[in-house]
Amino acid sequence: MKDTTVIFFLCICIVFLICVVFYQQFTFRTGTQAKLREISDKLKKIIETDSDEQVMVFTDNKELIELAAQINELLEKHLKIKADYRHSQIASKKMLSNISHDIKTPMTVILGYLEIMQLSETISAEMLKKVEDKAQGVMGMIDQFFTLSKIESGDMDIALSKVDICEICRESVLDFYELLSSKNFQVNIDIPEMPVFVQGNKEALQRILFNLISNVIRYGADGKYLGLSLKNEERNVYVEVTDKGKGIDQMFADSIFDRLFTMEDSRNRKIQGNGLGLTIAKNLAVCLGGDITLESIPYVKTTFTIQLKKSYFKMFERNL
Repeated sequence: MKDTTVIFFLCICIVFLICVVFYQQFTFRTGTQAKLREISDKLKKIIETDSDEQVMVFTDNKELIELAAQINELLEKHLKIKADYRHSQIASKKMLSNISHDIKTPMTVILGYLEIMQLSETISAEMLKKVEDKAQGVMGMIDQFFTLSKIESGDMDIALSKVDICEICRESVLDFYELLSSKNFQVNIDIPEMPVFVQGNKEALQRILFNLISNVIRYGADGKYLGLSLKNEERNVYVEVTDKGKGIDQMFADSIFDRLFTMEDSRNRKIQGNGLGLTIAKNLAVCLGGDITLESIPYVKTTFTIQLKKSYFKMFERNL
């Protein structure tokens, strides 16, 4: 009799424990489902309203907390993409507005000269030269616009090879020799006589240096100085293009490479900047696996530094 009572009591305990386990599982399941439904409803609301909110869940369930954290990380990335898209739209509108203005002005001058020529019995060589210069300026502007568009869209094929950066630097300065001399620039070149090979593309590097030296002549003319030096380090090569002109205020240092960013005096007819040169130079440098940085102390020293990767083609060939 005593054994029967003990067995009966144990059976009741087992049944009770089973009920407790099932109740806990049911409560956990229904609680988890409720939290998942709460997360789903919140996420649906965020998507429908396109709000900047995040998913908040109050629970001790580690899996649900991790799920909410991952959803919020995706929402943050979505917000960043959305902000970048808006910024790109604004930049594109500004670019089209500025390009339209910069093209319209010289085209108006060209049409004016052509009208004068039609009314005049004689056509002067000087007037023809002015028309040609303005037309060349418009073509150069359009070329820069399409170059930047091709770079940013990834349509420009830039083949990398081993190139002598010293030779390219010397050729780039020689291309500007007459212009620099006519403007009484002091030119200081510090380039090794022996070749220094980098991973690059000759045309792209020529375009980068052309834009940077043009920038010196255009904006750094007050200093009457152009410096071009090369530093050869273990992994990288640094090309510095320096002027001693009015420089760039620190507040603009982060924006100087933005599309169509121009200083106030860049709209001056004598300067004729369109804000694309530095952007193209920066993008090309990045395509080559490098970068361009800026340091400026107005009327003391303004330096654009091109960082390039050293070429390891020679080392690879030697190992073969």
